[in-house]
Amino acid sequence: MKERTPHQWKKLPISFYERKNVLVIGKELLGKVLVTRFEGVLTAGRIVETEAYNGIIDKASHAFGGRRTDRTEVMYANGGKAYVYLCYGIHHLFNVVTNVEGTPHAILIRAVEPIIGIEDMLIRTGKKKLDNTLTKGPGNVSKALGIHTHHTGADLKSTHIFIADDGYKLSRNQILATPRIGVDYAGDDALLPYRFIVKGNAYVSGKR
Repeated sequence: MKERTPHQWKKLPISFYERKNVLVIGKELLGKVLVTRFEGVLTAGRIVETEAYNGIIDKASHAFGGRRTDRTEVMYANGGKAYVYLCYGIHHLFNVVTNVEGTPHAILIRAVEPIIGIEDMLIRTGKKKLDNTLTKGPGNVSKALGIHTHHTGADLKSTHIFIADDGYKLSRNQILATPRIGVDYAGDDALLPYRFIVKGNAYVSGKR
């Protein structure tokens, strides 16, 4: 397939995010491109790992049981918004809000494969050279792409942060569903196969 240039990438429409099945969206985000452009710096990476969170019925979700706080209120917005929260007081974790207003579904972007702006990603992360730790794991994704908690609520159709389709396609057998990582507190829900990865990709987090 002929590689498309960034100006030919198509931003995902809001209708992509408004769908009811968060698992379908979690799978379909694989292979798409997460793009940021902050203060004129363009960085982008191909999504290779996601985790779906199924709202008020999901014990691993911040919105389980209908919980609403200042932090999680954006999860109840219409799909196509960013939800970025601080983990362990250190890591800024980027999530995609899905479904329609009032239904708090979200998808955590756990890993991307760098495409554009690698030198700027290295500067942001303090790394000397490119290896798979650059954007492996959700904290590293946000750090490399310059995403912070103040980007919560950002419209994913904006010019400074969005997800695009560049024509890249994955086959069904390239996608694997597994239990999520780090949600042992969720009991039986921790075992649900709500994590989606591109098999064999070096940037996927967790144990091999």
